Amino acid sequence: MKGLSHTHNLTKMEETVVMFPAEGIGHIVAMVELAKLIQTHRFSVTVLLTTGFLDHPSIDDYIRRISAVHSSISFLRLPPTTPATTVVSFGDKFFSFIKRNAPHVATTLTQISKSTIVKAFVIDLFCASTMESASSMGIPVYFFFTSGAAVLALYSYFPKLHQESSVSFKDMVGVELRVPGNAPLKAVELPQPILDRDELAYWDMLDFCTLLPKADGVIVNSFEELEPAAVNAVAKGACFPDATHAPRVYYIGPLIAEPQQSDSEGRDSKECLRWLEEQPSRSVVYLCFGSRGSFSVSQLKEIAKGLEKSGKRFLWVVKRPLEEEGAKHEEAAKPGDEFDLASVLPDGFLERTKDRGMVVKAWAPQVEVLSRESVGGFVSHCGWNSVLEGVVAGVPMVAWPLYAEQHVNREVMVGEMKVAVGVNQRVEDGFVSAEEVEKRVREVMETKEIRERSFKLKQMAMAAVAQFGSSTTAFANLLHSWTSF
Repeated sequence: MKGLSHTHNLTKMEETVVMFPAEGIGHIVAMVELAKLIQTHRFSVTVLLTTGFLDHPSIDDYIRRISAVHSSISFLRLPPTTPATTVVSFGDKFFSFIKRNAPHVATTLTQISKSTIVKAFVIDLFCASTMESASSMGIPVYFFFTSGAAVLALYSYFPKLHQESSVSFKDMVGVELRVPGNAPLKAVELPQPILDRDELAYWDMLDFCTLLPKADGVIVNSFEELEPAAVNAVAKGACFPDATHAPRVYYIGPLIAEPQQSDSEGRDSKECLRWLEEQPSRSVVYLCFGSRGSFSVSQLKEIAKGLEKSGKRFLWVVKRPLEEEGAKHEEAAKPGDEFDLASVLPDGFLERTKDRGMVVKAWAPQVEVLSRESVGGFVSHCGWNSVLEGVVAGVPMVAWPLYAEQHVNREVMVGEMKVAVGVNQRVEDGFVSAEEVEKRVREVMETKEIRERSFKLKQMAMAAVAQFGSSTTAFANLLHSWTSF
């Protein structure tokens, strides 16, 4: 990856779109999927990458793969930076790091603008601190929103919720909030960065969300037919402080990322796909909880007991367990995924279920798994990418949110989309019993209505990205706004 900036050739570019994703592989992959779509329409794309926080070899591998296939997508590394030393929490570090990159972004935009016309600057919501430098240069700024319309409605409304109370949401036990376009939301289940007024991240998010309506547009990885209540609330301006100053919103999804895997993961993935091919139609429940979805050993054992009692076939992705009981899910990333599978599951579980179940460590090729005929249900953490992947595959889901905006997504999946059943979680720590796992797995695998609804939503997703679909039209409108500028 070193030296990428030197190979970057701007002289041939007449019109470019510059993108700035937040740090971390998930944010980068989402932004690059949008870049792929854009570069097929005569724009080249330059993706700015941070250096020094959440760097990982998988990012370099990914960028090499993309660069080899997509010559009009370039990557430019910003100079090394570190988060402020005074901050402690992950959220505070995350946001302070982006803010410290703002001067580098401004300098780089100035450089790029000398030899090409920058038609748009597309950024993550979390990168709103870089918005001013682009606006001052006359470059239109667009947010790329990688969650759905319900979360967009919530974040747009957050400044109003902030004004209505002086207490942190984390302390509002038993309080339900009314947000346009959303089902009633429990205050204590709001996304992590906006829970606690004593954390810097809260105030950063307040700044970001206040800037949302000031963007030239918001690009959303969803489609209008998927979340009509939130789409309508946003369109009417009901979520914004001033309804007459709502930004243009472009729903251009579903964008599904191409599978990421190393060589060893490639070998493992072939094995689990081969196993799925041998199972009967719609007979397997697939369980996976995202890149940060680690559980305590006691929770893993409950899942195992529930699966065993359910009598259903299963493919279960198990990540290295949390070091101690009660640790936060999002703090689970530990170096190396090595652990002994048998030691974190009930005695004899693997042996007793070997004819109808498969447990894999750390990773499975999710998009490919969900597309297999044998998969009939998906137990998910409700991360937005996973939700879209389940919808596109037409697979009914069990909604088991862990962190971030996943509780908001769960409400939409269960209440509006009607493609999921929710698990009942213990209030104090989110723990789910074996009986509950068994019950929900049976329900999702045996309920005809959810299966039919999932199939219908799959058809709607395909229609949205077809020639005259809502997302295709929205994307054409977005491109037109760039060409007319």
